[in-house]
Amino acid sequence: MQALIDEFSKLPGIGPKSAQRISFYLLRSEQGESDRLAKSILEAKRTIKWCQRCFNLSEEDLCAICIDPERDSTTICVVEEPKDLIAIERTREFKGLYHVLQGALNPIEGVGPEQLRIRELMARLSDAAIDEVIICTNPNIEGEATSMYLARMISPTGIKVSRIASGLPVGGDLEYADELTLGRALEGRRDMA
Repeated sequence: MQALIDEFSKLPGIGPKSAQRISFYLLRSEQGESDRLAKSILEAKRTIKWCQRCFNLSEEDLCAICIDPERDSTTICVVEEPKDLIAIERTREFKGLYHVLQGALNPIEGVGPEQLRIRELMARLSDAAIDEVIICTNPNIEGEATSMYLARMISPTGIKVSRIASGLPVGGDLEYADELTLGRALEGRRDMA
């Protein structure tokens, strides 16, 4: 039992208490439920790989977004992880292509440009007719460092580089916003006319 709890607690966002609850749940559940979970994990590990062009998750060499002829092939949105791509796709606002870096610059953790898919991004930009690169990294120290690094790398190519806006969330109160968030909201303001 402890070995099962230990394995679950290695998962991101799962602490010892949650790992214990999950383990006890699985032991109480029907055998078929546990079998389906185990089979799903094994099947995902066996069939899912990285898209050879954008480094999104895919079951084929190229993901569904990369092969979609309806996508705008002149715009690339750069994200840190596949989960960020999924979040953007849920908005139904972006119709271009993606590039997944598979992380963000973090020298303290030993993550430099060589550990990310930056070289592959630059190769894509030199091979294709790209008009704009939208940098959609997280608004934290690592994401900001990554976006600045990418902007410096891409700007000499003449391709337009933009960054997603950041600021106050819908439903947020000004009194609870930190100075950086409020400052960015003011900087990124839009004309309402």
